[in-house]
Amino acid sequence: MFWLRLRMWILVTTLFAFIYAILVILGSKFLHINDFYFYLVISFVLMFIQYLLGPKIVEWSMRVKYLKKGEYPELVKMVDDMARKAGIPAPKIGISEIDLPNAFAFGRGRSDGRVCVTRGIMRLLNEEELRAVVGHELSHLKNRDVLTITLLSVIPMIMYRIAWQFMFFRRRDDRGGNAVLIGLAAFLFYFITNLLVLYASRIREYFADQGSVALGNKPQVMATSLYKLVYGSVRTNPESLKQVEGLKAFFVNDPSQAAKEIRELSQLDMDKSGSIDGAELALLRSKKLKLSFADRMMEVMSTHPNMLKRIKRLSEYRA
Repeated sequence: MFWLRLRMWILVTTLFAFIYAILVILGSKFLHINDFYFYLVISFVLMFIQYLLGPKIVEWSMRVKYLKKGEYPELVKMVDDMARKAGIPAPKIGISEIDLPNAFAFGRGRSDGRVCVTRGIMRLLNEEELRAVVGHELSHLKNRDVLTITLLSVIPMIMYRIAWQFMFFRRRDDRGGNAVLIGLAAFLFYFITNLLVLYASRIREYFADQGSVALGNKPQVMATSLYKLVYGSVRTNPESLKQVEGLKAFFVNDPSQAAKEIRELSQLDMDKSGSIDGAELALLRSKKLKLSFADRMMEVMSTHPNMLKRIKRLSEYRA
């Protein structure tokens, strides 16, 4: 846990350094401003705007409707009980009107936390499995993962916009004519910072899985939930998957990887029961995973860890 937290802080520092560096380069060349505090303030302002607008964008994109008093009392009790156990304020609870089975958490911090489940996941999982997934999402709120990823995600976006502007819309001028070079540098920054944000996203998934187990959910139940979510993603209409492509970092699993993952996970379900029991999880714990080069590269470009690695990590936890 210590090393995961250390890596996350190093990533936050590195990514902020990237955005500060690119602002200094652009400001020095085109605005002739060389004040350290000016760029420091601008960097924080950009992150603050993302902080304010992020939750509204998620609500609109995922068609979230918050529960009214008396609606879904079992779900409300489940969330409230685990939030109390986690030592965080009870979050707002929402239903996302999409068929894709999944859940997600977002907000501006612990006191503004929101946990949402989709219509699809409520049809797919039983109460114990849904509880494990909700515990995963509450752990994101407890660890402030959502705030961290929301703030970090603005950095690659800014790099991309700068690159696009300088490479395709800015004409050569008498100040050196090197706008394209600046655009290429910004695109390189975009690529690197995006990889770092993806890495941070994968770290937080391990945190949240461990957090769900710490809240009393059995590792095999969390593993079964992941298995079923992958299965449900495979069966979801491709058009529904396209609608949530930009928000998959918020989900419990990456729906776009489901077709490959279901082939791997089905091998764990040796009795073909549709779940991963304690014995099957223990067997995975004793195995040494060997990922192909293609699998490792696919993981580097993904918001979520390789699913076999993730479930193997779950097998090492104790409820």
